[in-house]
Amino acid sequence: MAFVAEIVTQLRRLEPALNEALLRLQQAQDSEALHDLRVCLRRIRSLLRPLRGCPGATRLDRAAAELGRLTTPLRDLEVLIAELARHRLDWQANVRQSEFQVRYRQLLAHPQLIGFPSLLHAWPRRFRRSAQRVAKHRLNKRLQRQQRQLRRALADTGYDRHRLRLLIKRLRYAAEAYPQRLPLSPAAMASLKAAQNALGDWHDREVWCLQAEHQADLWPLLPRWQAEQRQALVSADALLAALSPALAAKTGGASRS
Repeated sequence: MAFVAEIVTQLRRLEPALNEALLRLQQAQDSEALHDLRVCLRRIRSLLRPLRGCPGATRLDRAAAELGRLTTPLRDLEVLIAELARHRLDWQANVRQSEFQVRYRQLLAHPQLIGFPSLLHAWPRRFRRSAQRVAKHRLNKRLQRQQRQLRRALADTGYDRHRLRLLIKRLRYAAEAYPQRLPLSPAAMASLKAAQNALGDWHDREVWCLQAEHQADLWPLLPRWQAEQRQALVSADALLAALSPALAAKTGGASRS
């Protein structure tokens, strides 16, 4: 049962990190708490996504995904406020800070946030009862599929950059969750992270530019954001061009042990 124990151990390690992030979120004095909560959720989903269909895994994965969706607009607003403050647009930042506080309190009271820790804590017991062979076969098959999806996307020059960023993020976190079954060298992992960050910079500015079209108080930063968006896309495309051969050379097949 080493396979099952390995997954349960990883999940148990993530559980206190999640609870700590939730505690910091409730204290409302930590600007990184929301970000850290979302990182924990992504790591939990990276463990669960390939196991969907195993007892309870689909339900827990969907709950983590829903909590991620709930926190996305709030995190986006938090990042925008920091960007406005960085450029000393204090009035614009303060207006959005008031909105942020209202939505922050709504998140803390949301049943999805309140109930998720209990759901997470209860899942390993159900998973231990599942068929080990079926779970292992499903895991290997889905990890291999993630690699193929990203390679096909990288080969398609017209592939949507936002969706590509999500595929890169998904493969990177899966490799961290299952390093023995999805072996990537440190160089390949670094390439994934660099491409993800560059596409993240591009996506942030794309969203901000779209918001500025409808929010006149953001106009002072629109030319800067447009220029930064173009530069971020150039940087991202260069990193993507290097990522494809890096994965082809560095990625091994999923272990079948």
